Amino acid sequence: MKKGVFTICFICLLIPLISFAGTPLDSVKAQINKVLDVLRDPSLKGEAGKKTKKAKIRHISDSFFDYTELSKRTLGQNWSKLNAQQQEEFISLYKQILEDAYADKIVTYTDEKVNFGKETQLTEKTVEVQTVVLTKKADIPINYRVIQKGDEWKVYDVVIEGVSLISNYRTQFREILSNKTPEALLETLRKKVGKA
Repeated sequence: MKKGVFTICFICLLIPLISFAGTPLDSVKAQINKVLDVLRDPSLKGEAGKKTKKAKIRHISDSFFDYTELSKRTLGQNWSKLNAQQQEEFISLYKQILEDAYADKIVTYTDEKVNFGKETQLTEKTVEVQTVVLTKKADIPINYRVIQKGDEWKVYDVVIEGVSLISNYRTQFREILSNKTPEALLETLRKKVGKA
């Protein structure tokens, strides 16, 4: 994946969706605009501004991104190998890995434009919303997969240039769990986030 795409990737990851009687597309537009407003805020400059941007974006993410759904779908059948306590820790560690992977990149956002496409119904409660990020070098297709939880739409996967976040991480975690215990997986994740 191109280096410039990583900035956009994190925008996608942390663009959670919520809908109050609106469509998934309306929700995507509203939440993308919230994140873009933070990134474009002229008062958030320098190192202090960078930290504030990260905190504001993390707040949006924490409120609306469905990390439990993301975690379950990423581990797939392996989810049941973890006990309840391990599942909770996995969700927390996985969330931090995603934030650490993209946090520094998102704040280098320079003013790309986002075009919104159509909605595609995946199942009764899931929808994929198409967007394209227009950069100076390329147009990057990014699809948001959202799930309806009550009266809310929440992100559970992001597909960037045809690559699903869930599929990408599932492969890595499946390899670990194919010959190691859930505790070994958690220990690997703890090391990645510096909690070992």
